[in-house]
Amino acid sequence: MKVLITGGAGFLGQRLARELLTRGVLKDAHGTLQAITELVLLDVVRGDDFGDSRVRTQVGDIAERSVLEHAIDTNTAAIFHLAAIVSGQAEADFDLGMRINLDASRLLLEICRQRGHRPRVLFTSSVAVYGGDLPEVVQNDTALNPQSSYGAQKAIAELLLNDYARRGFVDGRVLRLPTISVRPGKPNAAASSFASGIIREPLNGETAVCPVAGSTRVWLLSPRKAIDNLIAGLELDAAALGNQRVLNLPGISVSVDEMVAALREVAGDAVAQRIVWQPEERVEKIVGSWPGRWDTTRAEKLGLVGERSFADVIRAYIEDEHIQIR
Repeated sequence: MKVLITGGAGFLGQRLARELLTRGVLKDAHGTLQAITELVLLDVVRGDDFGDSRVRTQVGDIAERSVLEHAIDTNTAAIFHLAAIVSGQAEADFDLGMRINLDASRLLLEICRQRGHRPRVLFTSSVAVYGGDLPEVVQNDTALNPQSSYGAQKAIAELLLNDYARRGFVDGRVLRLPTISVRPGKPNAAASSFASGIIREPLNGETAVCPVAGSTRVWLLSPRKAIDNLIAGLELDAAALGNQRVLNLPGISVSVDEMVAALREVAGDAVAQRIVWQPEERVEKIVGSWPGRWDTTRAEKLGLVGERSFADVIRAYIEDEHIQIR
């Protein structure tokens, strides 16, 4: 089986690739496990090939037709479409966000249609498709009402994939990801970057700035669970999804104050006191428009799994990244 990961050099893309290579197999459209014979990692920068002969890294602009035509052929049975411009950057650069988050997504679907082989395509969407006056718990049928360009781009791409799946051009599915925390490395331009920074930096002995109020509630998922759910989501039986290909992924609803309390529980007072509160209106406006909790009954019935507690998320991060608490 040939598998493509767009955004394959990114944080989730690299973790997903490593897990797929470790498993070595992926279910096909009939539910049969097939050996992964080729894994293409497409991104604007070159990712790690893990020294594995099954991996082919491809560097290119995903919004360029020739790049996608080179990456996708009739042997490409599964596509994880992770490539995206993150929320804060998409808001700051409208043209770039539209080009990558929307235009490139439609181009990918169109090339799949032209190839005619109906691959499985998993598209990662976001809580940002919701917004405005939301119920306490967002339901599967809550109307989309994005309050950012990023959210609008994701919502339009969701609708496109649903229609391409309805027409039989692809076997598509959309997973709306919660904010992923804790991410290692440096902060990025995502409005939700603080959700990792206020844990990661204090654990590394550094000061972290929190730009939102402690009462701000966010919907979170750990990197471990995100990867598990991406693979499980791609392997779902199309018949079980029916004509509604979008799933809200399970996660954990937690306020920023509760995140800090969990950090204190795991790492102690000295670590938690490294957080500095400096409200930033731009970030508060974007993050405040996102739902803090949503109904994930459908995803759970299909076997997708979230978190038990944010303290467990922090412990998993410490274990995975071999963190020595300072």
